[in-house]
Amino acid sequence: MKEILCIRLDNMGDVLMSTPAIRALKNAYSSRITLLTSTAGAQIAESIPEIDEVIISDVPWMKHEDLSFTSQDFMGLVDTLKYRGFDAAIIFTVYSQNPLATALVAYLAEIPIRVAYCRENPYGLLTHWIPEEEPFAYIRHQVQRDLDLAGLAGAVAEDQTLSLEVDESRWPALLQQLTQRGVNVELPWIILHPGVSDAKRQYPLPAWMGVAQRLIKEMNVQLLITGVEEEFELAEMIKEQAGEGCFNLAGAFGLEDFITLIRHSRLVISVNTGTVHIAAATNTPVLVLYALTNPQHTPWKVNAMVLYFDVPEDLMSRNGIIRYVHDRCVEEQPPLATEENIMQAAAYLMVHNVMAFTAS
Repeated sequence: MKEILCIRLDNMGDVLMSTPAIRALKNAYSSRITLLTSTAGAQIAESIPEIDEVIISDVPWMKHEDLSFTSQDFMGLVDTLKYRGFDAAIIFTVYSQNPLATALVAYLAEIPIRVAYCRENPYGLLTHWIPEEEPFAYIRHQVQRDLDLAGLAGAVAEDQTLSLEVDESRWPALLQQLTQRGVNVELPWIILHPGVSDAKRQYPLPAWMGVAQRLIKEMNVQLLITGVEEEFELAEMIKEQAGEGCFNLAGAFGLEDFITLIRHSRLVISVNTGTVHIAAATNTPVLVLYALTNPQHTPWKVNAMVLYFDVPEDLMSRNGIIRYVHDRCVEEQPPLATEENIMQAAAYLMVHNVMAFTAS
């Protein structure tokens, strides 16, 4: 298989979690790897060395801001993939997603090998089918799930770490920018990443404010609040409450600079979003304030701790599988993202090595 199409139609963090499997496929067959992903997922692809090319499509059977995808776009995607003559399509999904629409695209594009998990019998749409048993029989980490799928295609991973290049040539200019913004680069700092695109994963603002105040006062560290430009006001409210030693950097950096900044930080505290997977990929300790949604997306093979908070009833997913997992997680009484627990976990991660993975 010289030309492999890896399909991961979600966000940046999802693409990062697929990188060990993508690496295994590339190494097993010395293949050229093309990634079919969303606009959001494509942002991280340039920093993943195993990916040779990216095809972007915001398909309507995945959650996207852009809902303009038409039937002509569907057939255009099929034609694009058919023209490329891929030898295999590996469809990466989470257990609550149905791969059949994606499999249909690969089928119509006449890709001869089509590999995916599927709850229903896919019949001829897939040539290599793993019947979906998650989450009712067990829950694996997403990285392991993807590695197992690559294994069905004959690829075994020797290296299971996330793959992400850090451009260290950016660091001197970043240091200068931090200094210009008032950060003392000779003293330690913690990244606080409060923003998230999905409202149900948003940790309450008053709680962020209280945590920020205590981190500065009790741990004698600086706080760098990061996020996209649209999260500037959120970051500013936390900064104003936290006071001296807290800096609003929301919207200040592009993705490559952000990756480099994370690599040089002592600790990242974030909600469960792509930032935690960038931290894992750069081997930066991370504390996740994790909404009780998908427990298989915790940080992979990095010094980490995970604290949980519940999702408001009005924001609960309508997907019955996700609701089942939520109820199961609540029954297990995971450690909660209280202010006191956050402080203890942050202090511990600043001085200790600890590996944490809660889905099993």
